[in-house]
Amino acid sequence: MVCALGAAVCFGTASVLQAMAARAAEPGTGSGVDAALLLRAARQWRYVVGLGLDAAGFVLQIVALRNIPIYTVGAALAASLAVTAVVSARLLHVPLSGAEWGAVGTVCAGLAMLALSSGEEGSGTGSFALALGLLGVAVLVLLVGAVAGGLPDRSRALVLGLASGTGFGVVEVAVRLIDDVSPATLANPALYALLLGGGAGFLLLTSALQRGSVTTATAGMVLGETIGPAAVGVAWLGDSTRAGLTWLAVLGFTVAVAGALALARFGEPPATPRPGDRDPDPAGA
Repeated sequence: MVCALGAAVCFGTASVLQAMAARAAEPGTGSGVDAALLLRAARQWRYVVGLGLDAAGFVLQIVALRNIPIYTVGAALAASLAVTAVVSARLLHVPLSGAEWGAVGTVCAGLAMLALSSGEEGSGTGSFALALGLLGVAVLVLLVGAVAGGLPDRSRALVLGLASGTGFGVVEVAVRLIDDVSPATLANPALYALLLGGGAGFLLLTSALQRGSVTTATAGMVLGETIGPAAVGVAWLGDSTRAGLTWLAVLGFTVAVAGALALARFGEPPATPRPGDRDPDPAGA
């Protein structure tokens, strides 16, 4: 659980930096799958630092997924929005209303319920068919991203956000389907699902943050990366709760995700520093 929360801190802080870089980058083709946009954003120091935090968060996420149920890790990762909100309030002077501070507290309460009620990681290893299915979902995420580029801004943001969250959800499940790193792993479709799903998620999220409703995109991402993976973990991988505490786990998961959705506008902070912010490199070079 400590690793899951550490991953949320890394991802939440990284999103502040990456979203600023995405908006500061030159507009691209408008496609949901715009690799050139990712490269332009990566030229800025904020995006590079954000990627470093993402890498650290991913390592912590893997450790968490190997020890506690997917539904607990998913809710903790959704709580990265609470981290983003607090970081934005402190560093970028983005004010939080009383209701939003309440949402931060709600997320923390939900995670506390999950910590008390979640059992150990399920013993199920998943089938080869499940691994193939994950790979198919990762491919579908890319296809949806390509089609979403032509949608109106609001619909585009929702579809790209949901698709990016689904890609991240593929990563969560795929980690559980890879037993160890060995030559045999190269024949496991889950490995390619992990790589494709994670890459597609980053690509689509960067495009979603550059244009359209940030709140809509982030809400879609939270739903995509929590509900589906949690269901797979319970139905196919044996994730469970402590005896007699299933109700508390369901309540905690619902409360944590609901609190995160209430903070969805912090999926992207302002792209430019506010008065009083100090930035030695305004161009972001």
